[in-house]
Amino acid sequence: MDANRLLIFREIARTGSIAGAARALGWTQPAVSQHLRHLERQAGAPLVLRRPRGVQLTEAGRALLRHADAIAARLQAAEEDLDALGQRRAGTVRLAVFPSAGATIVPDAISLLGRRHAGIDVRLREAEPPQALALLEAGEVDVAVTFTHTADPIAGEQGAGPGLVRVVVGGDPVRLVLPDDHPHAGPPGAPVDLKVLAGEKWIAGCERCAANLREACGAAGFAPDVRHGTDDYVAAQALIARGLAVGLLPQLALDAALHPGVAVRPALQLRPRTLHLTYHREAGQIPAVAGALRALLDTTAGRRTA
Repeated sequence: MDANRLLIFREIARTGSIAGAARALGWTQPAVSQHLRHLERQAGAPLVLRRPRGVQLTEAGRALLRHADAIAARLQAAEEDLDALGQRRAGTVRLAVFPSAGATIVPDAISLLGRRHAGIDVRLREAEPPQALALLEAGEVDVAVTFTHTADPIAGEQGAGPGLVRVVVGGDPVRLVLPDDHPHAGPPGAPVDLKVLAGEKWIAGCERCAANLREACGAAGFAPDVRHGTDDYVAAQALIARGLAVGLLPQLALDAALHPGVAVRPALQLRPRTLHLTYHREAGQIPAVAGALRALLDTTAGRRTA
């Protein structure tokens, strides 16, 4: 099967139309159509359904697209590898990171990488773990910085895709956050049993963080009354500081920005989330990517797990 035609097909899928792929590639529409017909003959099945406003992938097309994405990622890895070798560890490293890591761990890692290898250019994209892994599998980033909760239904699957490597780099404790005048706001080091908060209003974050909240409260014997939802840890703390809710936040988010009107406590039912680096196995051999991975590993060394 012609690899170039696979990449043309990938562009058709990415743009949603043959015309869009032609514009992106700088080709004529008939030329793109001809390559698609040849690829469909090789595949022995239609890959797209022609619609008035574009194309829709068939089941065979969706299956082939996964392989086309993998080929694109490996070609990008080859290009970066040659570029890095030719420029003595120069090159571009593309990172996808979740917000609280982007405000804490990653700036330190990028700074460390710059001191070690001044020629490496880092491009950063903010994305929650599921989106970050999708970007990685599509070849749009080189490294995904992600996390999992114990309540996360995909905790055992993240980074387990073909050709991907997942490295656990530490833990990020989850904390109970209360208004600073709350009856259970002190003393700071004493853990709170969440069951004493069964009658409180709660604030929850993303779907996976909300699942972790429900699991922790369930372990304490109650279902939380979730009144507010936001992924913004600054907004969450502002709501808590005004006595509108209590909530759970990871330590990285609190390290990034701590509201003066909240109290932070450990809780008996809370377990840390696990931090990961995920990347394509081949990309790990590229000097620039390897340098970025080493900087991230050194920055996260010794992360707390409780």
